[in-house]
Amino acid sequence: MEAKEAKATAWQVRIPTDKARQVLELIRGKKASDALTILKFTPNKGARYIEKTLKSALANAEHNLGLDLDKLFIVCATADQGSYMRRFRPVSHGRAHPFRHHTSHITVKVAEK
Repeated sequence: MEAKEAKATAWQVRIPTDKARQVLELIRGKKASDALTILKFTPNKGARYIEKTLKSALANAEHNLGLDLDKLFIVCATADQGSYMRRFRPVSHGRAHPFRHHTSHITVKVAEK
């Protein structure tokens, strides 16, 4: 029998992948309710984005697949590199130096064990 798996992806999130991956390490492989509690009390900016994505994956599992929320575990949580937002900062002598805002694609998959 094939395991049913629900997935949610947040695209172009304004956070670098390194910072998002630090938070994802905390919840990978945990029960969904425990992961929500961990994310609620994690003081990082990335925790808010990951919490929204996890809630979306749980809603997908309940609505689309009819899975029981109490039995769901996080099977995969990744942050991939998104595109850059190119900006310029003014410097001396009327010049401008470029810099890049990093973005991420956050993916969370949940399934019953």
